[in-house]
Amino acid sequence: MVSGTLFHCRKNSWPPEEYISKSTLQLFDFDSAAPPSQAWRRKLNSHASKLKEFSVTFTEAIKMVRLGIRLWSYVREEASYGRKAPIDPFTRERCKPSASQGVPLGGMGSGSISRGFRGEFKHFQILPGTCETSPIMANQFSIFISRDGGNKKYASVLSPGEHEGLGKVSDHGISSWGWNLSGQHSTYHALFPRAWTVYDGEPDPELKVSCRQISPFIPHDYRESSLPTSVFVYTVCIL
Repeated sequence: MVSGTLFHCRKNSWPPEEYISKSTLQLFDFDSAAPPSQAWRRKLNSHASKLKEFSVTFTEAIKMVRLGIRLWSYVREEASYGRKAPIDPFTRERCKPSASQGVPLGGMGSGSISRGFRGEFKHFQILPGTCETSPIMANQFSIFISRDGGNKKYASVLSPGEHEGLGKVSDHGISSWGWNLSGQHSTYHALFPRAWTVYDGEPDPELKVSCRQISPFIPHDYRESSLPTSVFVYTVCIL
């Protein structure tokens, strides 16, 4: 005998209450600044694991010799014209790909720039067939707060400061900025074509900040949906 239920209630994979307090959600509810009930969520202090690489066996390499020669010739030919080949397995990327992507910026067919869930702008795909995966750390949002006649001051880049490349000679002084955000109480919520970043008491414990990101994606309107633009809207609530 087989028994079961006719109705199945699907549970949300990432309930918002597990990432943001209910009081903060209620504060942002008036301005559509609160993230939706269903979304992909991460804390900003999460560390994205690097994607695993694979290697080919000797037998597989022998079988792909002719393909490798054709690819090598194509890469050299593109380089002679000052272009970067879209497929180049011979050049090691400066920044290894990792699972840190967020909702991309930009419309359909106009290229895109990805903003990782930790706040960095990366994965530039503006020209067809080419992609720059390394983040540009100079592209950041920052917050400056002064209250109580200047007795309380807070300043921070709105991204955790544990990024590859900071502190090196080539960072052009970017490491001297105020990378004071820990990300422990800040969360990222993605639901294409929108994304929300909520700073729940960071860096100022008496402020709640919500950043809304949206790109043009309008059904049955390809012309407006292909605009290469995105909008960021900030909502600040004081306790």
